[in-house]
Amino acid sequence: MDLKRILKNLDWWLITAVLMGCGLGLIDSATHSFAVSTGKAWHVQRQSMFMVFGLAIVTVSLAFDYRVLKNYATKLYIINIILLLAVMFVGQSQLGAQRWIQIGSMSFQPSEFAKVFLIICLATFMDKRIEWLEEFKDYLPVFAYILVPFILVMRQPDLGTSLTFIAILIGMIFVSGFKYKWFFRMGLAFMALLPAFWMILKDYQKNRIRVFLNPELDPFGSGYHVIQSKIAIGSGGFLGKGWLAGTQSQLNFLPENHTDFIFAVAGEEFGFIGTVFIISMYMIIIWRGIAIALDADDTFGMLLATGVTSMFMFHVMVNIGMTAGIMPVTGVPLPFLSYGVSSLTTNLMLVAILLNIKVKKQNLQF
Repeated sequence: MDLKRILKNLDWWLITAVLMGCGLGLIDSATHSFAVSTGKAWHVQRQSMFMVFGLAIVTVSLAFDYRVLKNYATKLYIINIILLLAVMFVGQSQLGAQRWIQIGSMSFQPSEFAKVFLIICLATFMDKRIEWLEEFKDYLPVFAYILVPFILVMRQPDLGTSLTFIAILIGMIFVSGFKYKWFFRMGLAFMALLPAFWMILKDYQKNRIRVFLNPELDPFGSGYHVIQSKIAIGSGGFLGKGWLAGTQSQLNFLPENHTDFIFAVAGEEFGFIGTVFIISMYMIIIWRGIAIALDADDTFGMLLATGVTSMFMFHVMVNIGMTAGIMPVTGVPLPFLSYGVSSLTTNLMLVAILLNIKVKKQNLQF
């Protein structure tokens, strides 16, 4: 397919929503107090650099067919396990969790890239067995397939990414024909296992759930983030206080304001109008992901697009929910908006997969 046809058949709704949803301006505002003290807008510069890098990946990926990913699924699965194991032995600890690997002056988070690897590998694994997935027992190998990376990520501990794996799995098995009654029975089994699940949680994770139910239990500790986030969002009103004018953020009352709680910065500075705009961009991304999955030419493409869309949907719901105080704090970043070069690169790689599925579908029609 030539360049003109590629440009014609690109999903411009998806591209526009991603570009408009990128949060360089918000990151600049959230880290403004840091930049004033250091004299350097380090976070914005680094995020911008990796955004250009990610967009280059998107552009280059259009020259390839996403179906070739099936040939590398086994290797990617092994690499994924090796990276997650490496975190256990040589990983760097931050904020009570061991999730980062340091290479020179650079660090990256393997659990972020594990999401991409899992989507590709699980889609390949299920695509090879799709005709055999008729009874519940036929799905047991699928569940077992994600068990090892799930456990390794839980050990870091990274509850948010572990739950993201579950969201990806649920999306994929749903479109593969998993029966509603099986979902219901698994839900009942999960409820029965909640006491055992509670026992394996770390103390800080238990506190997050307690504080979710009542933030006032620890207003200056675990509940502080949520309380300040709700104050920031509420104080923004309808139109917001304006860029760089958010007191909760600029005076550093709002913790992690450039990462997990950046939506609260948007709410304070741009108000209800700004948050509706951001949510609208995410709704477009999810809509286009669903449309690409439904229109995919093959089962592998459908599963890939479903996994990507399930991940984006889960991240958006959980992150916005936790900043508004209606979901527990799990450390799930907001796609394209939160600061984090590993997260940004991962998200752009997943967008590249969606665009490739769309373009190659059009390519087969010529």
